[in-house]
Amino acid sequence: MSLARTFKHARAVGFKEWFRQMTYIGDAKMGRLAGTDQFGNRYYENLDPKEEVPGRHRWIDYSQDDFNAAQVPPEWHSWLAHIRKDAPPEDPIIQQSTPPWKTPYVENMTGTRGAFKTYSTTAPKIRAWDPVVKPRGGTSSSA
Repeated sequence: MSLARTFKHARAVGFKEWFRQMTYIGDAKMGRLAGTDQFGNRYYENLDPKEEVPGRHRWIDYSQDDFNAAQVPPEWHSWLAHIRKDAPPEDPIIQQSTPPWKTPYVENMTGTRGAFKTYSTTAPKIRAWDPVVKPRGGTSSSA
């Protein structure tokens, strides 16, 4: 990343967006907005060969500060990984093959409070010993 490129992008996207990019992705980038997903993540593309390294010309701007790759739906992942040439809003194959009954994508919640935890409704085969203390019998005489 050259200093001239950094200043050029800072002027193009504005100081606030440039500072946000430097904080979150560590690089100053500018490009065409390819689309937005259901989580509010924005996807960008820059096809200028002088600007971006080949293979790094598509990127995501996460809507949340606590981001992970599980927040990327499959159709956008295939576009980011160069499996598909066109972005999902522009791709006729994705538009035709998406069934109307398809449920919305839910991110993987492993490691969070929303993670699925199994529980058993059957009685355990082995029960731990629970001692029952009986009161001592007898009379006590006081003299």
